[in-house]
Amino acid sequence: MTSLAMIILTAALVNNVVLNQFLGLCSFLGVSKQLKTAASLSGAVIFVITIASGVANLIYTYVLSPLGLDYLQTIVFILVIAALVQVVEMFLKKAAPAVHSALGIYLPLITTNCAVLGVALTNVTNGYDFFQSIFAGFGTAMGFTIAIVLLAGIRERIQDNDVPAPFQGAPIVLLSACLMAIAFCGFGGLNLG
Repeated sequence: MTSLAMIILTAALVNNVVLNQFLGLCSFLGVSKQLKTAASLSGAVIFVITIASGVANLIYTYVLSPLGLDYLQTIVFILVIAALVQVVEMFLKKAAPAVHSALGIYLPLITTNCAVLGVALTNVTNGYDFFQSIFAGFGTAMGFTIAIVLLAGIRERIQDNDVPAPFQGAPIVLLSACLMAIAFCGFGGLNLG
């Protein structure tokens, strides 16, 4: 159980998918304008990455690897992710139409979010079993959540401040994300293994 907790902490903090691996930046920067939409997207990403990690592991372990079709893993994982995103989108459209419209184009973009595909491929590369894949997926999604919620909070506070003209808009957002990435480098010194 300790090793599973370490997988979560490592994926969320030390190897943060956004701030350390620089995956999933389009939704990270695009949806982080408001805390509410960032939290909503985070919920969808947690669901998709966690489930996709488990399903991708099962498909790789019991179908692709035994049949010698390892080279198809990227295509198959993209199809699995696309199907899961469609399920999430249909659910949100029915259950929470306001959240669905607030997420706009970024919800379908989870399909092409390289963070989701990246964690599935990383799990295979690391040789994780089913449970380790799920925990790594959950940890990665939590790392994405931490990063996007922190940036959304910063962006909401920046709106009320007097930012110099050259830094208004994208420059101050990128500078904030850069400083967050530098801060997360501090987690690299943790001895989690």
